[in-house]
Amino acid sequence: MPSFYVQNFGCRATQADGAAIERQFEEQGLQHAEAVSQANIVVLNTCTVTASADQDARAAIRRVHRENPGAQIVVTGCYAQRSPKELASFPGVAQVIGNSHKHQLAEIALSQQSPSNAGFIPLASLRTDSRDLRSALFVSDIFAHTELLAAPVFDAPNERTRPNLKVQDGCDNRCSFCVIPYVRGQSRSLKLEQVIGEVNHLVAAGYREVVISGINLGRWGRDLEPTENPEPRIDDRAVLSDQRPTAKDLVTLIRAILDLTPLEKLRISSVEPMDWTDELIELVATSPRIAKHAHVPMQSGSDAVLRRMHRKYRPWHYRQKVLKVRAAMPSAAIGADVMVGFPGETEEEFGETRRMIEDLPFTYLHVFTYSARPGTPAAEMPRQVPVQIARERNRILRELGDKKKSDFMRGFVGQAVDAITLAGGSESDGEPRSDFETSTPVCTEALTDNYLKLRMPGHRAPNQWVRARVSHLEGNVLVATPD
Repeated sequence: MPSFYVQNFGCRATQADGAAIERQFEEQGLQHAEAVSQANIVVLNTCTVTASADQDARAAIRRVHRENPGAQIVVTGCYAQRSPKELASFPGVAQVIGNSHKHQLAEIALSQQSPSNAGFIPLASLRTDSRDLRSALFVSDIFAHTELLAAPVFDAPNERTRPNLKVQDGCDNRCSFCVIPYVRGQSRSLKLEQVIGEVNHLVAAGYREVVISGINLGRWGRDLEPTENPEPRIDDRAVLSDQRPTAKDLVTLIRAILDLTPLEKLRISSVEPMDWTDELIELVATSPRIAKHAHVPMQSGSDAVLRRMHRKYRPWHYRQKVLKVRAAMPSAAIGADVMVGFPGETEEEFGETRRMIEDLPFTYLHVFTYSARPGTPAAEMPRQVPVQIARERNRILRELGDKKKSDFMRGFVGQAVDAITLAGGSESDGEPRSDFETSTPVCTEALTDNYLKLRMPGHRAPNQWVRARVSHLEGNVLVATPD
């Protein structure tokens, strides 16, 4: 029986797409190969958010072709949508299938020829270095794309806990640095009944925590029904509006999951600051079935930089939201994405970002160095920041984020916390073993309700809720004993 292997690059949304692609092949009767070298069809599901992501994808194509020269290599994902001809020129690539046609990837890959659907745009017989590659391209206007792939994905192949369900894709924002709208298209939502069905299926399979995610999760539902309320107006005197649209929104979705499924714990992934309404904050704070966790992308603490980024909020709006979250949930995890080295970023502007991070109650940071993306307005901006300066700013913020995280974690020493067990204490040859560098021979890793890693002695099955008391901190891990 033919076999397939899917390798994913990049964000959770890409991983979720990869899980949906695997489901397509399984429905066609193919087997999942254990390694690239064993697969008849190898799918590389690419990312293009940075130049290094592109480089990783190109290196993977070369590696797969070298290790398995007889494999049918299919390249898909965001890089495939952005630059299909470039990828089709690589030896061994049989098809390049953009995000516009990813929902039919297995059908295309197995057909070995162009479908009759008029929406497909195959361009065959590409010639590079005097060699006829005869690669087929299946890429069309992503903004005409209305499909949304949905299948649960897990943090790691050996960690079948906390499935992540993508319920929204695409983005209607036009941040000047971001290529994502051009490769994923307009914002679109998984219908409510489909979300409920997927969550109920996961609960029936035994999962106790589910993470909902999206490219711009806070926009869920806005495309399902018309809305009369416009986007909030931002100016120097405005405060960020908390108007709720008449259409379905993220709060509608969360309430439906709580009402229509027996899910024990729902975790919400990244939500833009303007979508953290008072109603959403109150719902997350008051429901014991929602993890106390808010990821609120910041990007910059400088008003001037945010304007050049075309972000839809100002620093004081952002500060207001984060402080509201902390006031409502004193023990919540609060994280942020921060970018350094954006074109024109001065030392003074970077200092504004650093001081804002110092002032706000963050518990962790994701720090990124700006990477110019072809076709975005920021790539053409003057005063690009030298890479060595950007890297130094990245280091400074990462160290600041590490300190804030450690300070937050120390506050839980001596306290009892709830956590869900992960893959720690897994067994090998029938004997439990430890996956952690510790003097304890057997231990179990878990994740607390507020997104902190925790370790307990002894072997425990994954996907179990436990109550544990924290004794001390080792690095970035809480060490605890059953309470």
